Amino acid sequence: MEHFVLIPGLLCTKALFAPQRPLLARHGRAHVADTTRDDTIDAMAQRLLAEAPEGPLSLVGLSMGGYVALEVARRAPGRVRRLALLDTSARPDAPEASETRRRLVALAQTGRFEEVIDLLWQRLPAPDRLGDAGLRAIVTQMAWEVGTDTFVRQQRAIMGRTDQRPHLPGLEMPTLVLVGESDAITPPEVAEEMAEAIEWATLTRIPACGHLATLERPERVEAALEAWLSAT
Repeated sequence: MEHFVLIPGLLCTKALFAPQRPLLARHGRAHVADTTRDDTIDAMAQRLLAEAPEGPLSLVGLSMGGYVALEVARRAPGRVRRLALLDTSARPDAPEASETRRRLVALAQTGRFEEVIDLLWQRLPAPDRLGDAGLRAIVTQMAWEVGTDTFVRQQRAIMGRTDQRPHLPGLEMPTLVLVGESDAITPPEVAEEMAEAIEWATLTRIPACGHLATLERPERVEAALEAWLSAT
């Protein structure tokens, strides 16, 4: 029985992976990591390892979830059977990105969380999906479920994350690196960098897709996961 740990991104809940859950259920059991209570990526990784089922784990992380997955793989490589890195990066936060995060945190802390959600939405989907009311409703609902306080903790964790690039060549498990070709937050060149550094990595680029591949192009993500699950 394969144990999957799904690791959500910033302001995301288990709904982020809802389209993929039936596929994973055919291969094993899925557990959603708790990324809401800690303000460092390291602490999130420690919590995941403490709360996950015993034995080998197959990690699926999107965006911030990918940062956590990489930290788990670095700290406990023997626990990681497979690794799926979706719309994420191994790089530390850039100074300009951290400054933007601080501004968003300040807005959230002054009661303007709805404005924060609207600003984030502008960079999340592919440009031709900005008017997708259904997708936006899912993203907005997830954000409100996570809430302001957790948003602040998660942004602090993201800003403080370490550079994982030196550790990528040491990863020795089947790894899927997937990215939307229109991802403005973690663009394709960042995914290519990871795929080139990880010996057992496969790179999948999804056309007409932004930062939320699991929701924007679920059928393409499922096909990539099927191939990942067949890798040995």
